[in-house]
Order: sequence, then C-alpha cells, then structure tokens
Amino acid sequence: MLEQNSSQRHRVVIVGGGFGGLYAAQAFRNAPVEVTLIDKRNFHLFQPLLYQVATGSISPADISSPLRLVLRNHRNVRVVLDKVVDIDPVQKLVILPDGTLPYDTLVVATGVSHHYFGNDEWKTHAPGLKTIEDALEMRRRIYTAFEEAEKEADPEQRRAWLTFAIVGGGPTGVELAGAIAEIAHGALKHDFHHIDPGTTKILLIEGLDRVLPPYPPELSAKAAEDLNRLGVTVCTQTMVTNIADGAIAVRAGESEETIAAKTILWAAGVKASAMGKVLHDRTEVELDRAGRVIVAPDLSIPNYPDIFVIGDLANYPHQGDRPLPGVAPVAMQEGQYVAKLVKKRLAGEVLPPFRYSDYGSLAVIGQNSAVVDLGFVKLSGIIAWFIWVFAHIYYLIEFDNKAIVMMQWAWNYFTRGRGARLITGEGSPKGLRAEVPAADVQKQDVPTTQAVS
Repeated sequence: MLEQNSSQRHRVVIVGGGFGGLYAAQAFRNAPVEVTLIDKRNFHLFQPLLYQVATGSISPADISSPLRLVLRNHRNVRVVLDKVVDIDPVQKLVILPDGTLPYDTLVVATGVSHHYFGNDEWKTHAPGLKTIEDALEMRRRIYTAFEEAEKEADPEQRRAWLTFAIVGGGPTGVELAGAIAEIAHGALKHDFHHIDPGTTKILLIEGLDRVLPPYPPELSAKAAEDLNRLGVTVCTQTMVTNIADGAIAVRAGESEETIAAKTILWAAGVKASAMGKVLHDRTEVELDRAGRVIVAPDLSIPNYPDIFVIGDLANYPHQGDRPLPGVAPVAMQEGQYVAKLVKKRLAGEVLPPFRYSDYGSLAVIGQNSAVVDLGFVKLSGIIAWFIWVFAHIYYLIEFDNKAIVMMQWAWNYFTRGRGARLITGEGSPKGLRAEVPAADVQKQDVPTTQAVS
C-alpha cells in the first residue's frame, strides 16, 4: 500500500500532470503543504504542438518534459507514476490499483479524450490526436499513404491513397490540414518518382457553417481563404454519416457522397475522462453532455469544498455566456488559482471566485499564415504567425525544449523539410513486409497479419 508521509502538513493530491495539474503543483512550491502528483505518464506533454509530431516537423521528445525533472526543485512535491481508479470523498482517500492515498485537498485534472458521438467503431479508421501514441500513429498513416501511392499501379487506388480527410474544423483540424498541405506541396515535392505529391487532395470537413467556430467570423473567413490557397478543400455544413476502411460518407444538405480516402483523421470532438463519471458517482456532481464536471465559482465540486476539478475536465459556466474553452491557458490559470486558494484557506483568508484572463486565441494555418484574436485587435498573416511562434515557444516547459524547437522551426522554415517524418509503430505498411511463400507460412505456423491502412 502506498503511504503518505506522516507529516502533519496539509496533504494535497493532484491527479493529472497536464497543464492544470503541473501548474498547480508548481504554484505550491514552498507552501506549507505536502503535494503528491499522480499521473499515468512520467512526462508532461505540450499538446498544442502535438499536430507537428503527427506531421513530422518535430519529434515527441521535443514537446515532452519528464515530470520529475520539471519538479525536482520543488522539495514539497513528489511524483507518483500510477493511475487513480476511484475516490472515497467521505474518508478522503484516492484509490489506486494497489493501495490508497489520503488527502486533505484533491485536485482532479485528468482532461478529455476523443469523442466519436456514439460511433466508437470509427476510431480504428479515423484516429484522434491527444497522446504521443496518437501522433505517431497519424504520422505513420500520413507518410505511409505517399509510399503506398508511389507503388500503386491502379489510378483510382492511387487517388485514394493521395486523398486525406480531416474531420473537424476547429484549431486542431485546421492545423492538421494546413500541415499536410505543406507536406504535399513542399517537403515531399521532389521526393518521389512515380507520383506528384502536389496532386494530393485534402478535405477539411466541418459540420457548422465556418471553420474555427469559436473565432470571430472575419478570422474564420481568413483561415478558410488561407487553407484554400494551400490547396485544402474546406467542406462546411457537411456531416459525416459513416467511416469505413478507406472511405468516408458525408452529407451536405440533401446531397450524400462517399469519398475514397485511405487516410482519415479525427479532430471533431472530445469527451471527459473516466474520472468525470467517478466524481459523479461518488459526489453526485452534475456533468454536462460531454461528461465534464460542472464546477462551482471557486472550481470546487458543490458540497465538497476540498475537491477541485480543473482543466479540460471542468465545465466553468460562471464567466460569459458559455463555458470556458478547453485550452491550455485556461488550465494553467485554474491550476494556479487553486493553489493560491488553498494557501489562502490555510492562512485563514478568502479568495474571490476564479476569473479567467483571456489574452487571446491563436491558430496556425501554415508557414507565414495564422490568425490571432487578442480581443482589442484581430490579426492574420505573417504578423499573426510570428505571434503564434513566440507564444508557443514561451510556454514550452523546459529551456532545452525551447531551444530545440526554435532551431527545428528555423531549419524547416528555410529548407521546407520535415526531418522527423519517420514511419514507425505497429501496423507495418501494406507491401513493406518481406514476402514469405504460403507453403513456408503453413510449415512455420506463422499467422498472417492484416495491415492497418
């Protein structure tokens, strides 16, 4: 059984090492508390740049920082590599697979996962983008598509391999579409002998009437214009009705169509992590339609002032006419707020309700092309792109990550190359395995495998 230090100091348990959990842990530095940060991974992932791993611009380690390294100078914080399966809010216990951990304050920051809106069978054919493994699988599929097209003799099959469908026109979908367009028209332009990567067809499918729906309409229009300039076909007011192996069915108004596309990527929706349901079952807290926890103005659970939910798992409806967006700055500020609130409580003081300071929204479309909404000014083009670059470099956790990513981006900017375009992972590309005669297969009793396209 995992035991907590017997110290009398206030015990804070943080579940999740993403932006919310990590920034909360950092904000507790030198506070009169003992902090335990629990995560299934031993690293913090800078998710806003995950699409660049998926498209071969940077490597996974460039946007990942070991939690123990980040927190090694925080003497009152310890890291536990484990997962939380349940909680007991009466006994104030966090339940792990092999033991329990007591808490005085619990902070839950376990985020969200992909949401296929009741069509979970689509996951096999259209991977989402939330983890390193997701990004590597996307990268494998993207670059395998060009390799398969190079070998394909059938023109229809070749067109299917060179057709990419991205479902969801939010920031992730827009960034993926723009990056794949730059791969096809730039990085791979002279790398093949039998295909022209410039003939690649990229579809960005969005159910609403414009891409980047949370952004001002003029920036959405500018993003769509830039995507079109890159060769992306933007399909708005288009619903996905089915996804199968190598095909996607869509409906726009009364018109329905099935498109042959070997590479389909999902960027359309999210649902809460399993901890949302655990909290609902144990505390009867209300959840929204996506399973996120509807929190009180101080980010706690109603009737449980010692349990806080922050980051993407939290639905905060107390500021503006809609809940706060699930973006990194919101999680960072919520983590820092909760740490400050706990310290104030221990000192017998109070803190006003949480208030998010919105410094703007950014989305990149391609090289020298981005849109930025700073509230007082809206920008697009190269100026917005530079703001996007420096904002993301600034928020990368470790100095070595900042330096590596800056150098990689500078190299890619001038060479238009993507040095991390490796095809790795399970599901070897069709045709790349060594051929073994059928008789030998039977004699060796080796099972045949089906490649994932």
